[in-house]
Amino acid sequence: MKVGIIGSGVVAQTLGSGFLTHGYAVMLGTRNPTKLSEWATHNPGGRIGSSGEAAQFGELLVLAVKGTAALLALQGVSVEDLAGKVLIDTTNPIVDGPPEHGLLRFFTTLEDSLMERLQREFPYTRFVKAFNSVGHARMVNPDFPQGPPTMFICGNDAKAKQVVTATLEQFGWESEDMGGVESARAIEPLCILWCLPGFLRGEWTHAFKLLH
Repeated sequence: MKVGIIGSGVVAQTLGSGFLTHGYAVMLGTRNPTKLSEWATHNPGGRIGSSGEAAQFGELLVLAVKGTAALLALQGVSVEDLAGKVLIDTTNPIVDGPPEHGLLRFFTTLEDSLMERLQREFPYTRFVKAFNSVGHARMVNPDFPQGPPTMFICGNDAKAKQVVTATLEQFGWESEDMGGVESARAIEPLCILWCLPGFLRGEWTHAFKLLH
């Protein structure tokens, strides 16, 4: 499967390398190709293009940009290249600026998530929230003595969630389907909780696990 990743930061690069490791064809889309020169050196099988080219290339898409840039990033892509495709939404609605008492601040409310805003803007794209509640160092094949951690996902399209669940399993995760796009109101704030040990104690190597 071809994967088009919109973004060039550390999350985009980490996931791009992960998809390549697991046998996918990958293109990272960026406005600044020089930013990815080191990534290209370490990932000779990967491709680099514009965001539009990455969206056109990918059968599966990943949005991996700052939450403040998420809408603009997708608006810069042809609607035709987004329509009908599964898009993994890794974004969180974090306000630019430092945390307060270890707590990140969001520009959304508990009544309206960033993913809902994106889904309303692009109704024919099959959004699935994932990879937003863990640091990049543990996104691909995390190794914990307690077993695979849990990735909470949500989205309106059941088949899209099946595709993402299969990807998560390849990447060493178990997934928990938390329902439709509205559930992103609960999943996105997991980022705030995940970051607290980091800001308070310098601990950035943990992940969540749901026990039944």
